[in-house]
Amino acid sequence: MGATACSGEASRLGMPEPISAQAERMLHLWQGSWIAAFAVGAVVWGLIIWAVLFHRKRSDDLPPQVRYNMPIEILYTAVPFVIIAVLFYFTARDENYVERTSKNPAVTIDVIAFQWSWQFDYKERDSTGQEKTVASVVGQPVAPNAPAGPKPVMTIPSDRSVRVRLHSNDVIHSFWVPALLYKKDVMPGYTNEFEFTAKKTGTYEGRCAELCGVDHSRMLFQLKVVTPDEYAKFIADSKAKAAGGAQ
Repeated sequence: MGATACSGEASRLGMPEPISAQAERMLHLWQGSWIAAFAVGAVVWGLIIWAVLFHRKRSDDLPPQVRYNMPIEILYTAVPFVIIAVLFYFTARDENYVERTSKNPAVTIDVIAFQWSWQFDYKERDSTGQEKTVASVVGQPVAPNAPAGPKPVMTIPSDRSVRVRLHSNDVIHSFWVPALLYKKDVMPGYTNEFEFTAKKTGTYEGRCAELCGVDHSRMLFQLKVVTPDEYAKFIADSKAKAAGGAQ
């Protein structure tokens, strides 16, 4: 406890440091659930210790037998329902917040999972409203028994809403960035999506969290959060490179 408290790990109860508004909400739900569990545990252990200390056997006489105690029975029936209702309310509230998507996100990225890497297609709408790919990052599948190459990098701006649309053309994968405190399945024939707003710049590790085949462990990528100006430069450079390649 003393070693982990230095990095704030103890206060997060094992969770990574969150980097998005949605991750912070999930961390608070996690911490609140533990507080509720500790409170219930303290009451239960307190009652057990009280019974052990003050109601232990003192003689061979049979203590008075009570068959029914309606107030107590109502109490221990109602209290669990109240606890469940409170936990359900906060869980539903935070789930709705985390899964909420906006009508016009600042950035839209199509994430394509394949055996055994990732592709990130950055989408924008032209003057006619048609969506087109303005930049693309394609990871290279690692050959068996070959050393791992560079990981594909998904670059996003900080303090901007980012819509991630998940696609797969082969098997079920799972998009997971631990620092987002969130993962979502990538399924063939169905487009899953979610939205988040990163608050902290930096580079964070990501991976596939669904056993998808023999090289599942090599499906690694990185999430790079940069400033809005750096992101604008990344997109501009990608457009210029694409235009140069088309000439």
